[in-house]
Amino acid sequence: MKVKLHHLFEKSYKNRISPTKNLVFQTEERIALFKIDPKNSLLKDHGLTGAKKRLRAFSVTGNIRIVYLPISDTEVVFIDIGSHNQVY
Repeated sequence: MKVKLHHLFEKSYKNRISPTKNLVFQTEERIALFKIDPKNSLLKDHGLTGAKKRLRAFSVTGNIRIVYLPISDTEVVFIDIGSHNQVY
């Protein structure tokens, strides 16, 4: 899976994730897993509804999510990362 990063994702990652080493490690692990197997049940991948119905999300931790836009079967754009309340 090819992953592109939207500038909003990069900003959110810098502000919300990078200050906490444990979150950085967990995020890197989940992104690596997503690249290998986006349908892995550990990711809890799901489609969004309403205004974000074209987007999908998967879990990094119990509360941290990555929201992404599927471009094709082999390419996605990560849009946002943060807690459930921050990204939805």
